Amino acid sequence: MKKNRPVNLDISTIKLPAPALVSILHRVSGVVLFAVVALLLCMLDSSLESEQGFHKVAEFFTSVPAKLVLWASLAALIYHLIAGVRHLIMDMGIGESLEGGRRGAIIVLVLSVVLILLAGVLIW
Repeated sequence: MKKNRPVNLDISTIKLPAPALVSILHRVSGVVLFAVVALLLCMLDSSLESEQGFHKVAEFFTSVPAKLVLWASLAALIYHLIAGVRHLIMDMGIGESLEGGRRGAIIVLVLSVVLILLAGVLIW
């Protein structure tokens, strides 16, 4: 190997292919889901304790920040689900070629954006 090759350490200038972007976002959405589960379980516990707790949680979800958190968690869930289904399909041997991987990644991105926007419309 040549030792005098140029080294690009500026991440913002690297153009990632669609499958790499889908893979990174799949991992990020998994981390977000892991973090959100504790919050949602705490809210579920509070809502099941008493009628007052239920009304407090219901009132909390009428605020804009709560709706944003709910939308972000739904977005992570939707994306993680669709990307996971893509991985299961690839495990069956479908879309394992270079072109199939690119096409599958683009389908995941487009379908996720559509469903995430639809979830946002349903929340508001």
